[in-house]
Amino acid sequence: MVHRRWWTPYLFLAPGLVMVALFSLWPFVNTVVLSLTDAQILRGGTFVGLDNYTRAFADPDFWTAAGNSVLYLVVCVPCLVLLPLALAVLVQAKVPGIGFFRSAFYTPVIASAVVVGLIWQWVLRSDGLVNTVFRRLSIVSEPVPFLTDSTMLLVSAMIVTVWKGLGYYMVFYLAALGNVSPSLHEAAALDGAGPVRRFFSITVPQVKPMMLLVGTLSAISALRVFTEIYILGGESGGPGGGARTLPFLIRQVGLGFSGETGYACALSILLFLLTLVFSLLGRRLSKGDET
Repeated sequence: MVHRRWWTPYLFLAPGLVMVALFSLWPFVNTVVLSLTDAQILRGGTFVGLDNYTRAFADPDFWTAAGNSVLYLVVCVPCLVLLPLALAVLVQAKVPGIGFFRSAFYTPVIASAVVVGLIWQWVLRSDGLVNTVFRRLSIVSEPVPFLTDSTMLLVSAMIVTVWKGLGYYMVFYLAALGNVSPSLHEAAALDGAGPVRRFFSITVPQVKPMMLLVGTLSAISALRVFTEIYILGGESGGPGGGARTLPFLIRQVGLGFSGETGYACALSILLFLLTLVFSLLGRRLSKGDET
């Protein structure tokens, strides 16, 4: 009988652990260390303690970006929790041709975020499709500033995010709906419950854990949004940078030969902590639902 050494399992784990340490753990630790310095792109920094964090809390640009990120989360997460569920219920029906609609709804997911952003930029610009239709129908006399007003730019980016995420989270809900026993709906129908009543009394409670998971994932994605703002609003993040989110601000601060690496790392840590709060909140809600 071959003697099993205690360290044998760790040999199999070693390659994965090394990869995690090199590409996840070490960059994170390095970011924390740099956030405590005044490092720049082309020179090492000296230790400044919590000065970068104090600077962030006194920086109006930080609060604008943080507010935009939280607003993005507050608007997009409910949409990405509820709309994909309604969409999944609609395409769950086994009727001829439903596979085409499932594929059509999923198409934006596999498209590049840059391509999606460029398409919506063409649709929403002053001489784009939407404004052209509005003027032809005499709905507006002047183009709607979808991309030239900070508030409208942020709303437009939210629409793009929700549109691109609908098909992705629809697949999550389709998997959850597949686990709902048809006998529950049949019994409720025999008791006289209509489709709406069955949806709220059977479907929603059965897929509630998936709703919490989708809410957590979409919250994390909303806090990390960058591409939509960059493509629609340009490098400035809209007029005066009014539509910048935290990832956008981090890029601006740390970009270029004069980029402030230390301050950008401090902003990254603050974004991480904000993301962690919402992740733990989602976990807490999940545990509460299980009990």
